[in-house]
Amino acid sequence: MVTEAEQAELRARLAPISDSYLRRLLRATGWPLAPLVGGVCQESLEELERSLRELGEVYAQATQAGDAVRVRLVRRLVIDAKDHARWALRRGHPEKEETILWLLTWLENPGVFPAWVGLRKSARG
Repeated sequence: MVTEAEQAELRARLAPISDSYLRRLLRATGWPLAPLVGGVCQESLEELERSLRELGEVYAQATQAGDAVRVRLVRRLVIDAKDHARWALRRGHPEKEETILWLLTWLENPGVFPAWVGLRKSARG
């Protein structure tokens, strides 16, 4: 699994490189990625759910440990994903409406997200 430490080392070796581009490169390798390395994956609703659940666990652990820096980092990843989904929606990708709803729900209450997404999927059939 590619860890956050390995990601930081790659970022330093490949500087200057954006986090989003490095994340895309790492995803393309097919290697498993730590949740904060993989970020929010919007390739499908299944991948979105998986990544938000994983980030929710990291968020809960960081909250419980009082790690405000890590809490902010997780939230920033989800906010950036929401902003990207809104950009895609404006560019003619109507399927991003559902993605945005999921991201906003996670941001509102990450702990409720797993139960909410289960209900949402059941309601959608």
